[in-house]
Amino acid sequence: MQFVKEQFVQTYEIKKSKFIAYLFPYKEFKEVMEVLKKEHPKARHFVYAYRYLNEFDQIVENCSDDGEPKGTSGKPSLAVMGGNDLINSAVIIVRYFGGIKLGTGGLVKAYGNAVNLVIANSLLHKYIKLDQKIIEVEYTNLSKIEYEISKYDITIVNKEFTNNVKLTLEGSKELLEFLNF
Repeated sequence: MQFVKEQFVQTYEIKKSKFIAYLFPYKEFKEVMEVLKKEHPKARHFVYAYRYLNEFDQIVENCSDDGEPKGTSGKPSLAVMGGNDLINSAVIIVRYFGGIKLGTGGLVKAYGNAVNLVIANSLLHKYIKLDQKIIEVEYTNLSKIEYEISKYDITIVNKEFTNNVKLTLEGSKELLEFLNF
């Protein structure tokens, strides 16, 4: 599975219609939609699709045709995202109608091509499920442990200072087990 950490934009044109595809992290969906509707007041359609992992590690997905003929825009966009194994990501395609009707097959192809284009020109990151582990260290060993942790792709998400120091670590399950603190 893959995801994006930032927004990417690509424009696909066919028969004078413009399809501007925005690919971005799912958590920014509402804000990006509001911004795009303000930036593109003359656009005819704001088609979207998104996929994300819920708290049970299930993929949740949704899409909208936003006034395009049913099944011609949202579903093809979602299918392209699924085919590229994207999660925790969303795409919004802003369409400016060029005056020439594309037909249902043409719309399916145009929206699919727009999403493929933005994905192909995006920086995708491999998804790794993160686990947390709490370790307890003595104050005298704290800097040594922090130095060791900094060598790996592990984040210290919390430090609690009591008689000892409790560190909450976040990283892949394999890496947390490998370090064995």
